[in-house]
Amino acid sequence: MVHVSMVSESDRRLKEALDRRMALAPSALEEAELCLQMRRWEGKAVLMVLDAAFTSVGLGYFRTVVPAVERFRDRHYQDLPTLRDLEKADSESLRFIWKNRRSWRVAQEMASVLSAYPRDRVPGLDSDRQALASWASHACPEHWRDDPVGRIKGVGLTTFQYLRMMGGVDTAMPDKIVRREVSALLREAGQELEGDGDLALIEAVCRIGRISGYRPAEICWMCWLL
Repeated sequence: MVHVSMVSESDRRLKEALDRRMALAPSALEEAELCLQMRRWEGKAVLMVLDAAFTSVGLGYFRTVVPAVERFRDRHYQDLPTLRDLEKADSESLRFIWKNRRSWRVAQEMASVLSAYPRDRVPGLDSDRQALASWASHACPEHWRDDPVGRIKGVGLTTFQYLRMMGGVDTAMPDKIVRREVSALLREAGQELEGDGDLALIEAVCRIGRISGYRPAEICWMCWLL
């Protein structure tokens, strides 16, 4: 009984610490909702794929990735609105938008996989968004290396999970920022992150979500916005 009480008190401190952090990043709930409703980048699957591919390089998201996706949206989306268009685009002509060739290859290979993925009939979603939603809901982080997206060179579990989040799945992206913030949150509550791997971090975020009532996607966005 004493052990149960100690765990309960620790979880209470965890929720209070998370509430304080959420208050410092109020837009986290809105940003997470955009992901879960598949309305990131106005719901355009091509832009979501570019976002994930550009993010995979590890450069600053808000200062580097977001402006690059915006440049593509404003200058080229009208001519390349579908995943099939992106797959077949001349990426060399687009490198003034984003210079990294690997990112373009990742984006085009993602587009190739998703454009061929079976569509589920989801009311209100266009064909490309249906494909992304269907892939995201069936993809499994425990077996991500066997997934057709996970097998793309340059796609790690972090990119894999971010694309799933934008595909409407409430999950966690195990990047270094989330790891740092979640580790600090747990320490404040007198707890520790169990395990060093990315899967352990994903599970930790989901467990914190169950304790606190916040969704894993909301916790991730909070970490990025702090």
